[in-house]
Amino acid sequence: MAEEAPFRPREKLIEKQRFYQNIHNHTHLKGPMDKITSVAIPLALAGSCLFLIGRGIYNMSHGIGKKG
Repeated sequence: MAEEAPFRPREKLIEKQRFYQNIHNHTHLKGPMDKITSVAIPLALAGSCLFLIGRGIYNMSHGIGKKG
């Protein structure tokens, strides 16, 4: 059987490996857009959840928004 051609040339892979191994940063923050997906989105979700929980506790304690 014939060998399958590599997906990328070995030189390109080694170059990319060296680039990512030499960056002094956390593994999940190495790409340029990774800070958005790993930091900003979870912080936005946590902030909105805390706001909604706080508003719900305020409404319950003051009797606001009851149905019926």
